Amino acid sequence: MEDVLLEWRSEFPITQTTTYLNNNSLGAMPKSARGSLLRYADLWEQRGVRAWAEGWWTIQNEITEPLSKILGVQQDAISMHQNVTMASEAFSSSLDFSGSRNKIVFTELNFPSLMYLYEGLARRVGAKIHRVPSDDGIEVPTQRLLDAIDEKTVLVPISHVLFRSAFIQDAKAIIEKANRVGAIVLLDVFQSVGTVPLELEKWGCHAAVGGALKFLCGGPGACFLYVNPSLTKSFSPAFTGWMAHKDPFAFDPGPQDLRDDGWRFLNGTPNVPGIFAAKEGVRILAEVGIQAVRKKSMRQTALIAQKAEELGLQITAPQDPKKRGGTIAVDVPQGYFVCQELLARDFIVDYRPKAGIRIAPHFYTKDDECLEALHQIMDILEKEAWKKHLNNPKRPG
Repeated sequence: MEDVLLEWRSEFPITQTTTYLNNNSLGAMPKSARGSLLRYADLWEQRGVRAWAEGWWTIQNEITEPLSKILGVQQDAISMHQNVTMASEAFSSSLDFSGSRNKIVFTELNFPSLMYLYEGLARRVGAKIHRVPSDDGIEVPTQRLLDAIDEKTVLVPISHVLFRSAFIQDAKAIIEKANRVGAIVLLDVFQSVGTVPLELEKWGCHAAVGGALKFLCGGPGACFLYVNPSLTKSFSPAFTGWMAHKDPFAFDPGPQDLRDDGWRFLNGTPNVPGIFAAKEGVRILAEVGIQAVRKKSMRQTALIAQKAEELGLQITAPQDPKKRGGTIAVDVPQGYFVCQELLARDFIVDYRPKAGIRIAPHFYTKDDECLEALHQIMDILEKEAWKKHLNNPKRPG
């Protein structure tokens, strides 16, 4: 069967020299991103401060236009931020935790950075944290999570797709329960955007965060916050800055006159080079179409799961492809060091504790690359090639 999505492969140079399977951590760079970054450098070099009025100030619009189609939302409901933690803080600073209704509900399989944020918030304002446990480290029972969301809950900041196991949480059910009790859902779509179809407005999602770093192939420093337009004016973020002002160049000493759209949640100077770098990947993903990407992703992760079972390798992921995002984790003995040998062989993957070696193909990945990665793991284990990395200092990946 012809894989028409491979026509895009030549647009991503690293696929020509490596087996690139680390898209859940950092998507491959589109070759057009280089030209976009050069455009940024040329503007800075040739136009100086005039570059702000000649594109820098509105560069966010060039990424939020295709991003809005991927998220299934209105463009003006999106604001761009440097990372998801800061975007989450911008939104969470709008909420009131001072009364008896002060509960924050998330799962123990959330991404740790956001756990640290909300634990810090709890210390600062007296909010109460409720962590919903997992029985197997792969899935969180949906009903258990729903039961934890009650009339004392203010915020439910949860991962749509879990970063270790790629389990897809039932966002619609969680949002529906939150609506019944008057809670707010802040959905972290970092591991789903670009590989799992999203319809945030249709789902009634209150707010969402994510970024271009991973399956959107946009690199670091370009994250987003979506806030449902029907709710925007009811939030007044405390973590704010001059870009959130209706007339920032009036340099009004205050009080802050907040905008009525998504830019209400901005703060200081935007990450202009990060957005220049990211917009090409987002543009390409919107053009390819997330439905086509998802169809291929489900097929390739199922292929990896089937082959892993044949080889006797343990998978740390849901068995049902419909419950699984774009990643398969393979848990093997000495997994960190096996990962280092895979990297040395130009098989680009990563390792996460309690998950294993994460393999994340994308729309430009060949089927035989998925299978060969597993054969390489077997070869490394059989020949004990991982031992050569025992004295290497631990590093990311």
